[in-house]
Amino acid sequence: MELFPFDKSYVDRLRDGDPATEQHFVSYFGQLLGIMLRARYLPPERVDDVRQETFRRVIAALRRVGGVREPERFGAFVNSICKNVLRENAREWFRNLAIEREHSESCGKIVDLESTLISQETKEKVMDILAEMRPRDRELLRAIFLEEKDKDEICREFGVQREYLRVLLYRAKVRFRSTFDQELENPLGRTAHGGVS
Repeated sequence: MELFPFDKSYVDRLRDGDPATEQHFVSYFGQLLGIMLRARYLPPERVDDVRQETFRRVIAALRRVGGVREPERFGAFVNSICKNVLRENAREWFRNLAIEREHSESCGKIVDLESTLISQETKEKVMDILAEMRPRDRELLRAIFLEEKDKDEICREFGVQREYLRVLLYRAKVRFRSTFDQELENPLGRTAHGGVS
């Protein structure tokens, strides 16, 4: 990939929202940052998250008073922002993974449908929420918590590695918990957005 020479004119056009410059920025740095992030063996979702947050922060920085002081070093500026985002993202990801492990070891299950502590009404809400979830999330939660399948078997079924299964499971649990909590707050009807997105 050929390196692009940046200058004040380019940075000003990007700051002002010139469509062609924005398109070039996203295409050029999308490729460069993608290569750098994939070299760290990040899952595709995390690559996209870090890349999008980097773009957002770069544009925000350009529009602040003072903006970019050295336009000819714009590539290094974008790279440094990406590295900061990556560090923050990694800390959050590991923190969430640790919380998930701790929760998994202490609680074992999000919702135990067989428990006598859960009312029939709550069981019905759980089933309604599961029915509205994305198919992948629903099947994953059912396999882990209802069918209690072996995690290696689930990895084979979903075509993922064990580490990434943790990420998928954490995301599915967060989506479930968010909708479940909204249901508890709004017992008279469905959530305003009509279910799980």
